[in-house]
Amino acid sequence: MTENRIPLAGVIGSPVAHSRSPRLHRHWLNSYGISGHYIPMDVSRDNLENVIRTLPSMGFVGVNITIPHKEAVMGIADQITDRATLIGAANTLIFRKDGKIHADNTDGYGFFENLRLGAPDWDPRGGPAVVLGAGGAARAVVASLTGAGVPEVLLSNRTRIRAEKLKEDFGQRVRVVDWVQAGNIMEEATLVVNTTSLGMVGNPELRVPLDGLRKGTVVTDLVYTPLKTHLLKVAEQAGCITVDGLGMLLHQAVPGFERWFGVRPEVDAATRAAALR
Repeated sequence: MTENRIPLAGVIGSPVAHSRSPRLHRHWLNSYGISGHYIPMDVSRDNLENVIRTLPSMGFVGVNITIPHKEAVMGIADQITDRATLIGAANTLIFRKDGKIHADNTDGYGFFENLRLGAPDWDPRGGPAVVLGAGGAARAVVASLTGAGVPEVLLSNRTRIRAEKLKEDFGQRVRVVDWVQAGNIMEEATLVVNTTSLGMVGNPELRVPLDGLRKGTVVTDLVYTPLKTHLLKVAEQAGCITVDGLGMLLHQAVPGFERWFGVRPEVDAATRAAALR
C-alpha cells in the first residue's frame, strides 16, 4: 500500500455477482475513512492465473477467492500458510511488496469466531461435533474444531468417498458416518454444523432427520441465504442454541482487510446490517 496509489482489493469467483463481500468491505472502508475500493471479479478458471498475476501491477493489495477457485489458487501462490495447507484451499491472497503472492485460509477462523460469539457457553471439549458435508468449507470447519480440542468429529457426506478422504487428512478424531445414518448421530452431539449448500435459496432442503436434536445442543448453518434456514428453525423449536451463518462471512473477512488496508475492522451490528442491505 503506497501513499500515491489508492489501494484496491476484491473478490474473485465464478459466479460472483451474488457476493455480499463488496457491501461488507465498502462499509468498513467508509467507516474507517480509507481511500480504497473492493471489486467483484468474475474470472474463469482458464484466466485465473493470468488475472491474479496482473492485479498487483494495477494497484491491488490482495483479493478474496471464492468458489470454484479456492483449491486452484494453491498452485499459483508463492507462499502458503500452514492452515491453508492443512485445509487444502485458500480464500485470501495478499500481494506482498516483494512481488510474492501469499495465500491464507481464514474460513476456519471466521467459523470459530462466529461460534464463540454466538454460543459463548459451548465447550469444545464437552463432546462430539456432527459435521454435515465434506467440501472445502467442511475441511476448514474440521480443522478449526480439532484445533480447538473437540474430542471427535462425526462426519457425514452424501458421497462417502469424500468424507473418507477428509478423515485420511485429519486423522482418528474424525469418524465417517453414512449419509442415511446422519440423523441417528444428532443426539450424540454437543454441536451440529451444516457445511453443505442444502437449504440455501435455490437449492434443495436438507433432508436429514432432525428429531434427534437435544435441548441445549449448539446448531449452526453456514448457509446465510436465508438467514434462518429450515435446520435452524427446527433446532430452535427443539430448544437448541442456534447460530446463523452470516457471522462466519463477516469474521473471515477481518484478517484480509487488516492485511490489505492496515486497520483491523470490528464486526458489530452495523457490519451485519451493511452485509444484509
